[in-house]
Amino acid sequence: MKILKFTLITLSTINLISCKKDTTVTETPKDSLITKKDSVVIPEVHKEYYGIYTGEFAGKGELYDNETREYYEGTDYKRLSLKINRITQDSVYGQSIVNGTQRPFRGVFNEGTQSFILDEPGNDKTDGRFEIKLKNDSITGKWTAFNKSAVKAPLKNLRLIKKEFVYNPNFMLDENSDLIDWENPKDFKEKYTDEETGKTETYTAAKNRIASDAVFKINASKQKLTEKDLKNLRKLDMEIIKNAVFARHGYSFKKQTYRNFFEQTDWYIPVSNNVDSELSPMEKDNVALLNRFIKYAEDKYDSFGR
Repeated sequence: MKILKFTLITLSTINLISCKKDTTVTETPKDSLITKKDSVVIPEVHKEYYGIYTGEFAGKGELYDNETREYYEGTDYKRLSLKINRITQDSVYGQSIVNGTQRPFRGVFNEGTQSFILDEPGNDKTDGRFEIKLKNDSITGKWTAFNKSAVKAPLKNLRLIKKEFVYNPNFMLDENSDLIDWENPKDFKEKYTDEETGKTETYTAAKNRIASDAVFKINASKQKLTEKDLKNLRKLDMEIIKNAVFARHGYSFKKQTYRNFFEQTDWYIPVSNNVDSELSPMEKDNVALLNRFIKYAEDKYDSFGR
């Protein structure tokens, strides 16, 4: 009798656990809420608004001038992408991508005013709230930092256009691109002779790295590179050729130097902070070869005025 009683209790417990599992609510990768018992899916709406919106993201703040080594009040320009992945009656899901950082957001969509309020999580010092309005294929509005003292420009305006990201191995820098690395000036000692006194004096001059036109000719996404192709290139040349591979795949650069080069094009759309898995075998081999040469290459510097 004792054994029978224990068996009944055990079966009863199993039944209770089984009942609880039948009503479990889970999330699918697309954030759709489904109950296993009733298979109810929260419907998505306004799928025509899904996609990538990219463009100018700018605000006034205290900036640092690498050339003068001083802070100044100016406008901080960046390129921002907003990816809207899913909209339901009560929620909007997606990501913001800027400066090599990808942050999820969640918010609401007001159908009457065609406007969004989108909040990043808030657990990073650069998180904030987007208050934006949709008109046709463009988005305008503002972003406000949650922690206003943690960022250079706590209030930024944005003007974005909907664009379809497409990987194209033929994409190259425009031949009218500015090939000067303004972000990394280097001090050099220069000498000059005073015409009146005849004395030779020394002064310090800031110079910037400059790339050659090789960056318009060598494409590491289309051609298998050899040591012969790289041996006479400048360090900045190889950095641009290498990072053009990542730019074509939509990589969001952390370094301002590379953003400055690729944001001059109309094809560069930052969509991810990690595109390593997207590279072709040839691109991976070329990047590895470029990294070897970059390690020992030298730069050419020149003097420039802004």
